[in-house]
Amino acid sequence: MKIHFFYYTIILFFLSPYVFWSQNTINGNILDENKEPVFGADIYIEQLHIGTTSNESGMFTLDNIPNGTHKLSISFVGFNTENLEVQIKSKETILEVSLTPSVFHMDEVILSAPFNKLQSENVMKIESKSMEILKKAGAPTLMQSISNIPGVAEITTGTGIGKPVIRGLSGNRVLVYTQGVRLENQQFGNEHGLGMNESGIESVEVIKGPASLLYGSDALGGVLYLNPEKFAYQGETKVDLSQTFLSNTLGSNTSIGFKTSKKKVKFIARGGFNSHADYHIPDGDRVTNSRFTEKDFKTGIGLNLDQFVTEFRYNYNQSEIGIPEGIEEQTTSRSPALPFQDLNTHILSLHNHFYLNKSKIDLNLGYIVNNRKEFEDEHDHGDEEPDFQGGEEEEHESEEAALDMKLKTLSYDLKYNLVKMGQFETIAGLQGMYQENRNFGEEILIPDAITNDIGLLLTSTLSINDKSSLQGGVRYDHRSLSSSDFEKEDPDFPSQDITIAGLDRSFSNFTFSLGYKNVFFDKITSRINLASGFRAPNLAELTSFGVHHGSNRFEVGNPDLESEYNFQLDLSLEYGNKHLEVFANGFYNKLDNYIFANPTGEMIDNYQAFKYVQSDAKLYGGEFGIHLHPHPFDWLHLESTYETVIGEQISGDYLPLIPANKWANTIRVEFKGTEKFNELYAALVLDSFLEQNKVSLNETATPAYNLLHLRMGANLSLQKLNIGMNLSFNNLLDETYISHLSVLKADLIPNPGRNIVLGLNFKFL
Repeated sequence: MKIHFFYYTIILFFLSPYVFWSQNTINGNILDENKEPVFGADIYIEQLHIGTTSNESGMFTLDNIPNGTHKLSISFVGFNTENLEVQIKSKETILEVSLTPSVFHMDEVILSAPFNKLQSENVMKIESKSMEILKKAGAPTLMQSISNIPGVAEITTGTGIGKPVIRGLSGNRVLVYTQGVRLENQQFGNEHGLGMNESGIESVEVIKGPASLLYGSDALGGVLYLNPEKFAYQGETKVDLSQTFLSNTLGSNTSIGFKTSKKKVKFIARGGFNSHADYHIPDGDRVTNSRFTEKDFKTGIGLNLDQFVTEFRYNYNQSEIGIPEGIEEQTTSRSPALPFQDLNTHILSLHNHFYLNKSKIDLNLGYIVNNRKEFEDEHDHGDEEPDFQGGEEEEHESEEAALDMKLKTLSYDLKYNLVKMGQFETIAGLQGMYQENRNFGEEILIPDAITNDIGLLLTSTLSINDKSSLQGGVRYDHRSLSSSDFEKEDPDFPSQDITIAGLDRSFSNFTFSLGYKNVFFDKITSRINLASGFRAPNLAELTSFGVHHGSNRFEVGNPDLESEYNFQLDLSLEYGNKHLEVFANGFYNKLDNYIFANPTGEMIDNYQAFKYVQSDAKLYGGEFGIHLHPHPFDWLHLESTYETVIGEQISGDYLPLIPANKWANTIRVEFKGTEKFNELYAALVLDSFLEQNKVSLNETATPAYNLLHLRMGANLSLQKLNIGMNLSFNNLLDETYISHLSVLKADLIPNPGRNIVLGLNFKFL
């Protein structure tokens, strides 16, 4: 398969004749429970990228709507979100919508699920958080922000490298989607971070559990779905600037965006730049070479033609990330010392929707180029004195990378939304991926290889009534993997090389999902889901032979590994009224052929040797929470959540990299304020991490610790300018601690101390 197909497709769609523009219009009126007009409500049709706001009379107009059935979302702070299914048959459609009050949060339309329903309507429980809310935590990176979602943690190497953990599973077991396409960036290593910038991301959705039915292999443990920033509403042009300062790393995160929208064409562009020095620990020392810089650019174009909508997006991300190895030279330099990573990622996505009156075809194409380079100590000239005025950086640029991998991934996703029959909806799909890995450096972690995926899926949902829904589906996947022979240095005879034989393997599997949702007494929502998943072994697990510096061990692959399979049961209960919200999510996850690195008891090349083996395993636990909004103290919110996961092998030994149990408690106050000075809030957060003594053979226990955070903010509304202000004091008491999922734990290097974070967001109206 040739990747040129992707470019030809882009040219085809963007040079298509501008035939006839659709002239259908939706006119509506938004009212509250007292039949009073709602001013400023957001009205949006996600797949058309068309939106507007209601005026002082509660009225709105949406133009350029193609024939067919569309899901229209109406949201406003303090009210429940309405997700209406509107069928366009004539030139003008008239709606009247009444909103009902909600004191807790706005319901979100879930895009990672196949039928794009509100979370309250979904059969499967999916966590959704807007980036606006996540940013208030004052985290320096996107991954640290996401780790505040219950059930999600991160494996860290300093502050610059973090990778997602969902209910104890990580690496290739968690699939990341961005711009609607799967992100592939050599995610097999613990020191290979998420590789995404928060700039230009609208919201984050987390599927906690097997999602192979929707996404195929590598979604065995769950999916992290990053939704891109929306286009501007019709007829609007917006400019914004965000600036964040972080005291601990002397860090600066900058983002500037521009977007404009006409009836026919939409455009968006955003640039981001992050720069951080080494982080300091509570005793005042800085962790050498934990510094990092990141540049990010995102842009997109949307077109609405008659019966056809297309959206093209592009993201370029470049980062230099130091790999910390101890507490040595104390400096505030931002240029990485050796060893460090240089990462370049290009992400192109093209989303197309063809409306066929009562049915719809979606075609999504993605192309990703990821170039990962690592520069190591042994490649330094050594005798030269570093020039802290820029000579060190110039020297790095002249060095050749020890590790230089280029990964190219072309993905496709074709879905046919069949004609809806009453309350019965069905989607049939074809998904696949063509991936090519090439090495250009001296060091080879994984060989040159070609991976081909293809999958067929069928999923349906049935709305039995307004309280009960049933959803299920089945899928078949096939993955073929072929790799080349490659040579590695023999640790027993350094002057000789040994040959690692190439592979030619294939993996196939059926997966299924079945879920049921029901509402009792109009207050209690229950969900039960059964799902299976699978993951084919990755190249590192199959072919490794050498020192993995990120984990300080000699790893030996196993070419005979089989696919992992799992079966998970999820139970969810939610209760809510005007003043109280309670939830309980429990899961049991059975894994067959779980792959992990097992110590052999030998020393190779002065490192402890680990070989990849397989064993059956299980994980179980859940998330539990309560949110109290006591009357008559409408400004007060009390929240408490507890999350736990236990991972065990069939032998009784524990699995590695299982996060510690966490209990989070929040006291938050919110005030509307005045017309100019509004949306005031303050929050005191106590995160309690319990002792983690259920550890694998190659881990040590982690003691309990508590982290106190203080957060506050407000909004200043001027005539042509809106200024959002956030101030956070993270680890307020400067607690010394080491996270159980820190890669630096083996060297007894603490996590960051106190961090004062100031965020400013300027929106030019």
